[in-house]
Amino acid sequence: MASVLIVNDQSLQRLGLRMLLAAETDLTVVGDTASGAEAVRMSAALRPDVVLMSGPRSESDDIPTIRRIARPTHLTAVGRPSGAAEHPSRVLVVTSSGDQGYAYAALRAGAGGFLLDDATTDELTAAIRAVAAGDAVITPELTRALIDTVRHERTPLPRERPVGLDAFTERERDVLVAVASGSSNAEIAARLSIAPTTVKSHVSHILAKIGAHARVQAVAFAYEYGLVHPAA
Repeated sequence: MASVLIVNDQSLQRLGLRMLLAAETDLTVVGDTASGAEAVRMSAALRPDVVLMSGPRSESDDIPTIRRIARPTHLTAVGRPSGAAEHPSRVLVVTSSGDQGYAYAALRAGAGGFLLDDATTDELTAAIRAVAAGDAVITPELTRALIDTVRHERTPLPRERPVGLDAFTERERDVLVAVASGSSNAEIAARLSIAPTTVKSHVSHILAKIGAHARVQAVAFAYEYGLVHPAA
């Protein structure tokens, strides 16, 4: 059972999402809010698996909100000692096709996935399940836009980064390429003939080495280093 916190500034949309997700036997809505600050507080208190956030509303509000939910290093959950939130909630952002700049900013803040706002019900519920399981979700339309944004960002060259490709084992590089290609842990396990738990371990090591908190950030890293290339 995956728990979901809905963050949307439209009351009717929050109600609609609640009704939609209530029909799914393996998903449960633990709360909803229109406020970014309240979303951070509720996320710390309720510990949802996924925070479903609409955007962009205001980048000055949304990006810090995503960062504080995905990386709650300084937050204490209600009734829990400091440092108890070892597994922060994952953020799934529902955005429009023209918001690649916002999406990349959210990615760098720690968002775990992006879905276009014209997604079907099945696509939305599948994305929630995938993000809850730790997989990355980026729609094909947004993937290319994000890649283009990565290419045009003024980011340090690979040689200037503290971590290079030589920091990875051969198997970790195989897993990183598969992650960047959009494969799930189960698909990577089948492709590389290893256990899904082993894939999960490799992904954790990769994220730790590049200082990332979300699987999607590993995708950006792989494109920046030329491990994978967008299809023409």
